[in-house]
Amino acid sequence: MSFFKSLFFQIIVAVVIGIGAGILWPDFGAMLQPLGTGFIKLIKMLIAPLIFFVVVAGIAKAGDLKAVGRIGLKAIIWFEIATTVALVLGLAAAKWLRPGAGMNIDVSTLDPNAVAAKTGGAELPHTVDFILNMIPTSAVDAFAQNALLQVLLLACLFGTALAASDHALKHNVLTLVDQIMELIFRVVGYIMKLAPIGAFGAIAYTVGAYGTSTLASYGMLIIACYVSALLFLLSLGLAAWWITGMNMIQFIRYTRSEIMLAIGTASSEVVMPRMMDKLTRAGCNRAVVGLVVPTGYSFNLDGASIYLSLATVFLAQAVGIDLTLTQEITILAVLMLSSKGMAGVPGSAFLALSATAAALNAFPVAVVALLLGADRFMDTMRVFTNLMGNCVAAFVVARWEGMLDTERMKTVLSGQISDTDLIDPAQPTASSNPLSPADEIAAAYARTPLPEPRPGSI
Repeated sequence: MSFFKSLFFQIIVAVVIGIGAGILWPDFGAMLQPLGTGFIKLIKMLIAPLIFFVVVAGIAKAGDLKAVGRIGLKAIIWFEIATTVALVLGLAAAKWLRPGAGMNIDVSTLDPNAVAAKTGGAELPHTVDFILNMIPTSAVDAFAQNALLQVLLLACLFGTALAASDHALKHNVLTLVDQIMELIFRVVGYIMKLAPIGAFGAIAYTVGAYGTSTLASYGMLIIACYVSALLFLLSLGLAAWWITGMNMIQFIRYTRSEIMLAIGTASSEVVMPRMMDKLTRAGCNRAVVGLVVPTGYSFNLDGASIYLSLATVFLAQAVGIDLTLTQEITILAVLMLSSKGMAGVPGSAFLALSATAAALNAFPVAVVALLLGADRFMDTMRVFTNLMGNCVAAFVVARWEGMLDTERMKTVLSGQISDTDLIDPAQPTASSNPLSPADEIAAAYARTPLPEPRPGSI
């Protein structure tokens, strides 16, 4: 595929044009929000069914239910390690760069209702509520609400039941599930044609609605945010290389189109279907990908963790408060809990910051309103870091379980298998027959022979 026809190039052009439109015609740029919102909704409508069928197929084909439990446990362990490192890095960056020092904000000038208006009165769920919310009221409700943890629970139950079924039933259902997954990826291919339009509308709205003056006012905070994220990604890349042999630079090149789309739309969920497909193509077992990636969207928000600890210290500095070691430990403890219930809650970052401020009792909750203008400009860091964190988690857990084909991973990431930026099921091939995503992948592997998977892998 020509570079100029690739999805990667199209999205870059769309983002640049969107930035220009937002700067030159801010009112017009702000009106383009529906383009980005509409595209995100088109992708999100497919996420729940895709996760359901991927996990059902993975568990049923595995047969070993103990392996499924091990995957879940190891994923949670990795999530806790990664988010703790992210929280500590964010706090350390704030103490080192001191982005809020010298601001001397008068708390009385802040609107105490501004944060409530931003969050729409929503609240982070308590521990018991969070666990109960994982159980859907009905199977239909889980899909209607796009509640990923609820869909994951249903998928685990159905996959377990299918794994215990007789061979004939299992074979027939799995055949149907595989066909449905192929159909879903075909629909994703059609929707991805609109990706440049969605990225254009989303970035034009951001620049037009929020302007560039915020960059000057909160420049040091934004710099601290990106510096801490860079340090985290370097650490993550080293850990991934040490555990799995994965080259992070090669992986970023391999997923460059998805990364640009996620950044342009400020949503990592919008690329979840394609990321899951690419992780599987790169040697990760499909069952591991199906369990780890969706769970990570609730339990492994590394970028959000960096932002939350950094922002909390920034707020204290902005009102002239030097935090003690005890208060810093309190920040880490509160955020380790509150960050786990953020997914799907409107304004969740502000709710987590408000909860942390209340626990510290060092400055008024109204101070959180200082971040309302700057928050949007740190979305890029959060989205990219969250996305990379969940992808690395899939590689690591697959490696721990012996379900990572490292030879295939290295071959795919090094580019020895040609990778199209967009698998287009409607694009005719040399023989004028359209290829499905599954056929395209199989054809690529056929052109470049790879080592056979190890016996016993799912």
